[in-house]
Amino acid sequence: MRVGCPKEIKVHEYRVGLTPESAAELVRAGHEVFLETKAGEGIGAPDSVYEKVGVKILPNADAVFEKAEMIVKVKEPQAIEIARLKPHHVLFTYLHLAPDPEQTEGLMKSGATCIAYETVTDKDGRLPLLKPMSEVAGRMSIQVGAHFLEKANGGRGVLMGGVPGVRPADIVILGAGVSGYNAAQIAVGMRARVTVFDKNASRLEELDREFNGRLETVYSTSAAIAEAIKEADVVVGAVLVAGAAAPKLITRDMLKTMRTGSVLVDISIDQGGCFETSKATTHSEPVFTVDGIIHYCVANMPGAVARTSAFALNNATLPFTMALANKGYKQALLDDPHLANGLNVYEGQIAHEAVARDTGKAFKRPNWLG
Repeated sequence: MRVGCPKEIKVHEYRVGLTPESAAELVRAGHEVFLETKAGEGIGAPDSVYEKVGVKILPNADAVFEKAEMIVKVKEPQAIEIARLKPHHVLFTYLHLAPDPEQTEGLMKSGATCIAYETVTDKDGRLPLLKPMSEVAGRMSIQVGAHFLEKANGGRGVLMGGVPGVRPADIVILGAGVSGYNAAQIAVGMRARVTVFDKNASRLEELDREFNGRLETVYSTSAAIAEAIKEADVVVGAVLVAGAAAPKLITRDMLKTMRTGSVLVDISIDQGGCFETSKATTHSEPVFTVDGIIHYCVANMPGAVARTSAFALNNATLPFTMALANKGYKQALLDDPHLANGLNVYEGQIAHEAVARDTGKAFKRPNWLG
């Protein structure tokens, strides 16, 4: 198969869909790999490193899309990229269609087969291709919160871990999944006071045992969240419903009860955000303030640590990329129902039920998938 990897063009997105190691595996399996020039520079991988493993370097994205049958990316395609897609293309990348009607319409019109990292599952119903970036975002969320708590950055002037005689920051984490767990690890490590909310009582029990009482766990209700955020210095939104828009857990009115200079970090922003006042931001302008509360809503948080993120992502995606290339997309999806759950758009139709529901489109699963 001819596999193409264009340079990411989202603002301050430095990751790359194929690391040199992943590209080498594809070449070794007999596939042709095309890379847009300088696509790997953001992770410290110049064109020469790719050329050494047999990758063909092309001068621009147009050439990559023209040559390739399968396009492997990181972030959702931008409008100019969607315009390059043709019905014969297989697109394998993060899509996050639920809160993005323009992208959804564009992909449907393209006729391309679009497989989303974030809805591929494993045998336990987890999301293995979302996990590595959720780990990165969770850990970053506490770094970000600590940074914007500093007075010079508009925050309350609170040190995350406090000092002897002065209490540490109060951190509220909404969601005990992969992102929430990783946020808790860093926050506890920085000696903050941490409270984790979730609706899964078993998961809260697991966290209580693992952290040995170094954090508090609370069953998530609107009333409990409303009470907790009054004293919070940082609130991390780490809520995920696979393929669907994130629920709004903090309303505009609730902001008025919070301390001026507190920080909201919305990891869920890719799926529309879990705060009513959230709107997607970029690494160039990462924050905005509503009612005195700082909002950090960068939609590609892991792009800030591109090398770590790209290698972690490729570790997870490579087996699926290889399956798609080796077998062709139809056979790969037929052989692996978990990969088949990643199919979001096919022949102009939405092929994932949760995505269809949240985008208001008709759901149509391909007949050949059964």
